[in-house]
Amino acid sequence: MDHQQTQELWSRRFFLKSSLIGMALMGSRLLFPDIASAASHPDGRLRLYNANTDERLTVRYRSRSGRYEPSALKDINYLFRCHTTNQVCPIDVELLENLNHIAKLIGRGQEIKVFSAYRSPSYNNLLIRLGHGAAPNSLHTTGQALDFSIPGVKMSHLWRTATQLQFGGVGNYRKRGFIHIDTGPVRIW
Repeated sequence: MDHQQTQELWSRRFFLKSSLIGMALMGSRLLFPDIASAASHPDGRLRLYNANTDERLTVRYRSRSGRYEPSALKDINYLFRCHTTNQVCPIDVELLENLNHIAKLIGRGQEIKVFSAYRSPSYNNLLIRLGHGAAPNSLHTTGQALDFSIPGVKMSHLWRTATQLQFGGVGNYRKRGFIHIDTGPVRIW
């Protein structure tokens, strides 16, 4: 092998190795998004009160390094269960992050009052039959929606903050005393 062939071979190897290292670094952000995005989220703590079951939970669901805590997520899933059937569903962590972001912006450490999180499909269908305004394909039935308020925070301020963040759907149920957030497409009602 002559000198020119050796240089070309070395250049290709260098290019391939560099490309692989670059892809690995970029891929780590995709493989470990919780760690990669931890810096962009507020502290992973929530103070929660379930208005239907009269249960409270203060929890750190994400460590300071950005890892989600399985036992804390399990506790949240249980607190957010369907209050009529006691069925538990995994709650979308994006929903928790959105709630946390709103609470840290305007909640001043107040406890978050949860009116509805996961709804079993049978309970959701009952609400539809009774005319309570539930949607047939409600994101509550997949653990991607939450109805809540923060005592001491005006509903108009809570709704305005949630809509400005544009994390997903935001509904204003002022007369019922809560707002709705979900991780679906951005929309407002």
